[in-house]
Amino acid sequence: MVTFVDKEQVFDKIGYESEPTAWFTVTQETINKFADCTLDHQFIHVDPEKAKATPFGSTIAHGFLSLSMLSHFAEEYSLIINGFYMGVNYGFDKVRFLAPVKVDKRIRAVPKILDISSNKPGQYLFKTQVTIEIEGEDKPACVAEWLSMQMVA
Repeated sequence: MVTFVDKEQVFDKIGYESEPTAWFTVTQETINKFADCTLDHQFIHVDPEKAKATPFGSTIAHGFLSLSMLSHFAEEYSLIINGFYMGVNYGFDKVRFLAPVKVDKRIRAVPKILDISSNKPGQYLFKTQVTIEIEGEDKPACVAEWLSMQMVA
């Protein structure tokens, strides 16, 4: 759920945890399209028959596919400062891939705002820890510290 906040209260949101996002099913079609975009056609991702013989027993999503889903999930959980007119992806402080996402598994994001800073008027840098959970699994697929900048009028 997107939450809106005034500039004067934005720093009170450090530590804020949004509800988890809706689940997203990672299909073989999604994996194949990602492989086409990245030119990474390793068999473990795109060849279901060969992948059956691996310890995973099926194809798995690229780790970067899980990471790239942050943009999709952010549409559900973002904290937006009133007066927002532009957002910029600023990068990552840390990314870890902890468990593979097998084909047809469902994933979702669980965000927590770790820090918010402002070095220039109208610019707010957010550090958000985003955990990509895999339904029914103990370990998450990915944990990332994502930096994003909000420009506010």
